[in-house]
Amino acid sequence: MSYIDNDRLKQIAFLLIITFLGIILFKELYAFFPGFLGAVTLYVLSRRWMFRLVEVRKWKRPRAAAVIMILSFLVFLLPIGLLVNMLTAKVGWAINHSSELIEGLKGMNEKLVSATGINIMADGRLAKLQEYITNVLPGFLGATFNTLTAVAMLYFILYFMLVNAREMEEALWEYIPLKDENVELLASEMKNMVVSNAIGIPLIALIQGVVSLIGYLIFGVPEPVFWFVVTSFTAMLPVIGAAAVYVPMGIYLLAIGNTWQGIAVLVYGFGVVGTCDNLFRMMLAKKIGDVHPLITIFGVIIGVSLFGFVGLIFGPLLISLFIVLIRIYSNEYLVKKREVKVVKTAHSKEKVMKKDQ
Repeated sequence: MSYIDNDRLKQIAFLLIITFLGIILFKELYAFFPGFLGAVTLYVLSRRWMFRLVEVRKWKRPRAAAVIMILSFLVFLLPIGLLVNMLTAKVGWAINHSSELIEGLKGMNEKLVSATGINIMADGRLAKLQEYITNVLPGFLGATFNTLTAVAMLYFILYFMLVNAREMEEALWEYIPLKDENVELLASEMKNMVVSNAIGIPLIALIQGVVSLIGYLIFGVPEPVFWFVVTSFTAMLPVIGAAAVYVPMGIYLLAIGNTWQGIAVLVYGFGVVGTCDNLFRMMLAKKIGDVHPLITIFGVIIGVSLFGFVGLIFGPLLISLFIVLIRIYSNEYLVKKREVKVVKTAHSKEKVMKKDQ
């Protein structure tokens, strides 16, 4: 007669309570989740320097944590903040002059139709575009406060993670219910994922932006610095990438009669910017690891839906972590079952051989 072990029932009930409380806490603190992910990302990138300052240089922990936080702000967040501020100013102008933008697009479309016979923007599409600008762009400006809140939470969490780094890692090592080899695998894969997603993707996008800026300056594109910023951001998008900027730009230049500039921008974009993307991606893959394109595509879709713009980084990170957890689960539990199955099969073969003898 089969029965359920009483201790196993207690264990299941306890896990259900933990899961229930975890879901409630996550639901209530979801707004701060991007800040938590950002803190984990910066901790992984800076923990080695924290240990060096504290254990080799003999700095006090709060001092070392403060220096690392200031440097991370200057290196990572301040440049991004300045770029976003530039885009915000342009978005504000677009909101205030949306009707003028639509009229300009109509004029450009008429020139394009007369030159090529292709009607890209029908009246219905223009009306939808104007509605999109009116409804969506104010939300972009309103996201500034949420971003500031996430940054504040990021550094609040990061400070305590850095100050209590050794104790935190020892506690995680002790309480994570996995074999030591799988804990080591989780730590190493986590580091590789953070470096490849948090550094690799933005770095490649920045390189594409710089290469595009050179072309914009050579071909006399108006406001080249602004388009450099836009190109750097769009370069992080999968599949389309920087082409989301230089293709419409080239078509626009052709439509207004700047034929040689339009052709030059398109040729330079596909020939130089696209090539540098593939070239630097292969070079960086050897240095800091590479992210599979499918992980990037679905990660961006999920990440932007969950976290907004920062989901460009955290979305692929979450999918990569999910894949690693599947690997660890297989290594932790399925390997044991396979080993037991192999042993049972070997014993069965032995018995059959003895009977035959």
